Amino acid sequence: MLWAFAVTLCCLGSPAQAAGIQLLESDPALSGAIWYPCAAEPAHVALGRLSGGVDFDLKGVRDCPATGAKLPLIVFSHGRGGFFGQHHDTAEALADAGFVVAAINHPGDSLNDSSRRDTLSVWGSRPADMIRLLDFVLNDWKDRAVIDPARVGFFGFSLGGYTGLALMGTKPDFTALARFCNETMPACVQLHNGEAPPNPPQDARIRAAVIVDPAPIVLTRENLAAVKLPFQFWRSQLGGPGVGDGSPIARVAEWLPGKPEIHVVPAGHFAFLAPCSAELAAAIPRICTDVPARFDRAGFHREFNAAVVKYFREQLGEH
Repeated sequence: MLWAFAVTLCCLGSPAQAAGIQLLESDPALSGAIWYPCAAEPAHVALGRLSGGVDFDLKGVRDCPATGAKLPLIVFSHGRGGFFGQHHDTAEALADAGFVVAAINHPGDSLNDSSRRDTLSVWGSRPADMIRLLDFVLNDWKDRAVIDPARVGFFGFSLGGYTGLALMGTKPDFTALARFCNETMPACVQLHNGEAPPNPPQDARIRAAVIVDPAPIVLTRENLAAVKLPFQFWRSQLGGPGVGDGSPIARVAEWLPGKPEIHVVPAGHFAFLAPCSAELAAAIPRICTDVPARFDRAGFHREFNAAVVKYFREQLGEH
């Protein structure tokens, strides 16, 4: 929960370009936001007070008229215990570049809902959440006419990275999870009792992906071989909570099929989250103090966001 609180704060005070924003608030299963191109001057889009008594907002133009035609769509999946805005700067960069971006809180595994966080069900429910989001944006969103349904991409971080690999064909292998089990965790009790969730759903609408420091414990050379779609892969050299010391992700990178574009970042797992505000740095310095100390998260994100935009443009085509 400390990390989840940090994820919330990291979205405060960092610079943003102009992007239209529509908040998804009426349905708990679709609680999040949609970013899209907007020519108006950016303002503050208030979300209210979240965990820890922190007032949170995004920078953009709320309900700015959606413009454009046949725009590509990217759906985002956050990490364990995170929330839809933890990569807001990347979403804004994509919207500025002519993409529509949609992100939601994963029910049962988000900042304000931990009801399924440590159960086996999240390995199947997270991909299903992304399918539900795609169904909504492509079929029911009021501005769906601006989207080209043939140009869909995926961005996922940490457990969200696994989510994308599952949507592209990977079936989780719980053998390693069982070996490292702590019997106080619900998922371990379930495994001990012989339970296992059904294989996660896939979605053929996704044409390309950016996978960032994916949760490695259920990934193997064998199940990754099922991935046939192009994807860009980012890994931290030093790792962090949920991904180990960096070596498990390095092994995953060696197993990846199809020779994807791989980037190794000389920092820890949290370097991929949006740059920290001064408020966050004062409140929880361990999340904002990158290792090594000389690592420039803000500078890295300028390069990271540009590379993500470039990759999706190459894979999904310039309009």
